[in-house]
Amino acid sequence: MKLSLGPVLFYWNREKLLDFYAEMAEQPLDVIYLGETVCSKRRALGLDDWLGLARELGECSRAELVLSGLALVEAASELSSLKRLCDNGELLVEANDMGAVQLLRERKLPFVAGPALNLYNGHALAELIDCGLQRWVPPVECSGELIRNTLEQLDSLGLARPEVELFAYGHLPLAYSARCFTARAENRPKDDCQICCENFPEGIVLHSQEGEALFTLNGIQTMSAKVNNLLADYAQLATAGADLLRLSPRAEGMAGVVAAFDAVRCGALPPLAVEGCNGYWHGRPGMLRADEVML
Repeated sequence: MKLSLGPVLFYWNREKLLDFYAEMAEQPLDVIYLGETVCSKRRALGLDDWLGLARELGECSRAELVLSGLALVEAASELSSLKRLCDNGELLVEANDMGAVQLLRERKLPFVAGPALNLYNGHALAELIDCGLQRWVPPVECSGELIRNTLEQLDSLGLARPEVELFAYGHLPLAYSARCFTARAENRPKDDCQICCENFPEGIVLHSQEGEALFTLNGIQTMSAKVNNLLADYAQLATAGADLLRLSPRAEGMAGVVAAFDAVRCGALPPLAVEGCNGYWHGRPGMLRADEVML
């Protein structure tokens, strides 16, 4: 299977982003996603900067480069930026909002259907294949069984399967809201947030009254507190129809994560258990730890 590096979901400053991608260019990755998917106020890199970075990465990395769009488009300015992104003329686009799907369909351009799109069955996939979908990243709460059933349903409709890319590692993006939770936590209004999410390179952990970590707050995005890790389930990922495994960037240690997944796909035995959670993959509550799923 191929390994992909998802778009950075947190807000990092320009220097950290450039250093991160310089390190990732040396890793055995097959696809690298670039761009901002969470908040349009995060402008450490603009569209022209992302395209320039893509050209630089293209010179030193063998990876396919993809440009990701916002998952929640709320303002006319964001729609205008989305149009520019779809008209970039260089890179394949990951659509995370149905507005992007419509723009790409009008332009007769192929696209990746990101995990923020609600695609849960073969009929929904068929509609978007007709629009130009060539790669499907299932919503993060999809189980292996649901993905297999969806692909079988697509087969029954007589349609060729798109590439399937599973969210295999990282904090799971669970929900989006018009409200910025990070600004609220800092007692700032959303319109004057002063980009305070830069102070939290892996978001803010939200605990229950009992002290258990439940969620990670990342701007308008609610994420899992635990890191989803499907490395121990590698054999099942392949039989479910996965073509790519997405590794979502974290502030530290990503080279080691890539190396661990690369070793297994090159023949090393997957670990019996890993830190993190994989409940969704097994059709169980998502926050379960890997060693709890089989109980």
